[in-house]
Amino acid sequence: MKKLTLLLEDGTALPGESFGADTETSGEVVFNTGMVGYPESFTDPSYTGQILVLTYPLIGNYGVPGSSKNAHKLEKHFESDRIRISGAVVANYSENFNHWEAKQSLGDWLTSQNIPAITDIDTRTLTQKIRSKGAMLGVLTKHPEQFFDSRGKIILEKFYDPNKENLVAKVSVKRPITYRTHTAQRSALFPSSSPHFPQPKHPKHIILVDCGMKLNILRSFLERDISVTRVPWNYNPWKKDPKAKFDGIFFSNGPGDPARLPEIVETMKEAFRRKIPTFGICLGSQIMGIAAGGTTFKLKFGHRSQNQPCIDLETKRCYITSQNHGYAVDPKSMNKDWKVWLQNANDQTVEGIKHKSLPFSSVQFHPESTPGPTDTIGLFDQFIAQL
Repeated sequence: MKKLTLLLEDGTALPGESFGADTETSGEVVFNTGMVGYPESFTDPSYTGQILVLTYPLIGNYGVPGSSKNAHKLEKHFESDRIRISGAVVANYSENFNHWEAKQSLGDWLTSQNIPAITDIDTRTLTQKIRSKGAMLGVLTKHPEQFFDSRGKIILEKFYDPNKENLVAKVSVKRPITYRTHTAQRSALFPSSSPHFPQPKHPKHIILVDCGMKLNILRSFLERDISVTRVPWNYNPWKKDPKAKFDGIFFSNGPGDPARLPEIVETMKEAFRRKIPTFGICLGSQIMGIAAGGTTFKLKFGHRSQNQPCIDLETKRCYITSQNHGYAVDPKSMNKDWKVWLQNANDQTVEGIKHKSLPFSSVQFHPESTPGPTDTIGLFDQFIAQL
């Protein structure tokens, strides 16, 4: 293994060994406390621009599955078509792996996609630093001395801050794509009823605004016989066609600062004006908070794990949820027609909001899991019941 150093913006240098691509990278250093799920997490577009620290000490022991696609040509094992993190940081990388679906090692997978990674790092100490000081900018480099001036002072201008740009535009689809369920395909194939081929009930159809969507969100709708038109982040269906008809609109997860996305906010406000059933996850929840007249703020170190407890304030039930976000909605900023629906049991931040009378709601966590628990998968069914 070659030498590599994780250098933080405060000047902390953590030397280790490279086990990914022989290259350098920069981004925001964040941590995830999940014990498993690195193939899903690494391909989650919400991690775009971030160097991910995995706090579980042993990483790579079950390898990486091969590419396999379903009937809709969607990856079965990954959350997008490629690795999205900028780099990985682990304590102990396992070169030996064993799993019945594994096709390659984690190191080989990272190398094939030109993603650097570092091992032999005290991730416990690193995580404690991030929890204390907050998420920090960092670089994975072979030449850390290049980031200091002649007086030994860190050169902050050399650090890349992903939160200063529109990351959603980088990860969203570029054109609309429609996914029709089996029922919809049958309906088109046999448009008229007959004794041999009775007309199936036509499924519901939604618009999905892709802000950096995890594929299991799309899989979750298709498995429930919901046809989906997936559109780019800045696509307003009513501007394209003022008479456009569909049953609901969904806003996905994604990376970056929600305050930088006024185009998405305006699309959601238009959905509100038309009283279209509207649902959002993660970034989609932050967008809903802004569309509801509120504001968002950056969390000190974010929520990235598979065991975040969230309380439904209506039923008092506590759910264990999978999360990956760095921003939250200010509960005091929304107008009087809205209410906090779910709350994080650890720090009391907003985990879900809903309109008091209309079919608009969102959650900050990931009911589609991948990775993580499926406690809240029924939220898809609740939204579908409103269509």
